[in-house]
Amino acid sequence: MTGHSQRLAEFVAGLGYHDIPTDVIERIKLLAADLVGIAIRARHDADSTPTLMDAAADLGLGGGDCGVFGGTESFGPLAAAFLNGALGHSLDFDDTHARASTHPGAPVIPAALAAAEMTGADGKTLLAGIVAGYETHVRLSLGVVPKEHYAKGHALTSTCGAFAAAAAAARVFRLGPDQVEQAFGAALSQCAGTLQFLQGGGWGKRFQVGYASLNGLFAATLARNGYQGPEQPIEGRHGFLNTFSGAPQPDNVSQGLGTVFETLNVAVKPYPSCRYCHAGTDGVIELARRHDIAPGDVESVTIGTSHTGWTIIGEPLAEKHRPGNVTAGQFSMPFCAAVALIEGGMGWDDYDRHLNNPDTLALAARVDVVEDARAEQCFPAQMSASVRIVAGGETYETFVEIPKGEPENFVTPGELNAKFTDLAGPYLPPEKAAALFAALMQIEDFAAPRDAFAHAFADAPATPRMAAG
Repeated sequence: MTGHSQRLAEFVAGLGYHDIPTDVIERIKLLAADLVGIAIRARHDADSTPTLMDAAADLGLGGGDCGVFGGTESFGPLAAAFLNGALGHSLDFDDTHARASTHPGAPVIPAALAAAEMTGADGKTLLAGIVAGYETHVRLSLGVVPKEHYAKGHALTSTCGAFAAAAAAARVFRLGPDQVEQAFGAALSQCAGTLQFLQGGGWGKRFQVGYASLNGLFAATLARNGYQGPEQPIEGRHGFLNTFSGAPQPDNVSQGLGTVFETLNVAVKPYPSCRYCHAGTDGVIELARRHDIAPGDVESVTIGTSHTGWTIIGEPLAEKHRPGNVTAGQFSMPFCAAVALIEGGMGWDDYDRHLNNPDTLALAARVDVVEDARAEQCFPAQMSASVRIVAGGETYETFVEIPKGEPENFVTPGELNAKFTDLAGPYLPPEKAAALFAALMQIEDFAAPRDAFAHAFADAPATPRMAAG
């Protein structure tokens, strides 16, 4: 073993719970709770869920010992990792890392939890595995360079997610450095995911993230049983970086390992849409509140983003003006801006209310998305945006450098609890939702992590409300 693959494998294998700073532990517990709340809602509201659940049953993957959020059924480990990963990403409400342009939690946490259920690992081991996965995910994304990865049509959350899930599971399994590198080799053979979901929506985005979690767990399990993978799976001639990037930066993979924890640079989303939409949404809400702008008075809205953001949430503009499903709406800045103007915010239930609402779509048609030089200067450290609203003959402008939820503007524990309660509330009684959140804030004290998640594995008392996707 040589190079970055070796150093990353040594970090993963050697990361102990007590090596992790307290602020990282506290942050990762909040991020875990965030994902669980999202997954519970997605289990019942995301239109892709019945298909995914039925497919797992048809394949004989039920009847195991691992739980899936939002229900009482048990599944085998691979199915649990896949389903929980897909559920965690189905609302596009899960955590993000701005500079890495990725969502680390959805592929990582389900793989770590399934590995813990396989082995009976305790809460401290689970948390160490999750942190190992987050650090792997972000560093590989930075190494492959997001704009280079996107230019080839790859989706970072799923490609890097397979390696990250492998790292998380490998740490829970207590694999040695050689075995962790073998797990990376197995992940290399499985990592996949494209941006084609941007053309017309569909379920590919959520599916490929769930599959990344499955692939990572599978890779770590192979390594646990003696699998022999290729050398230098990350930096090799045909390794991950050189295959998936036109201009990789390999040093980003291992620089600062063990001293700089990128987990602290992960953000929580206040809105269930692409993170590139959030600064613009923040700005629209700010201007509307400050100047008492009514939706009917709006003549035009112009939102400026980085070039990368514009390509994802701003073009082709005609399609962004009329998103046909939830996924398309999540990647439409005009739609999100229109909803924010009407509602004064944006929540998951707004897709049902607004996707086919003629007034909302008429307002979205008055929103333009352009490239903004100042936002480009802030990128990739921040997904910033300029906002200009013309209403009642007056022009109002603002610039949002740091969207709400970023580390420098992070949500409070109370705000995250409110988001969790809003998501889980329709399907968990208030006392169970409160008990679940409290337990997740004390995962390290549980001998069996599943006990901390117990209320997440419960039947819903409410009628499911599937959102069209």
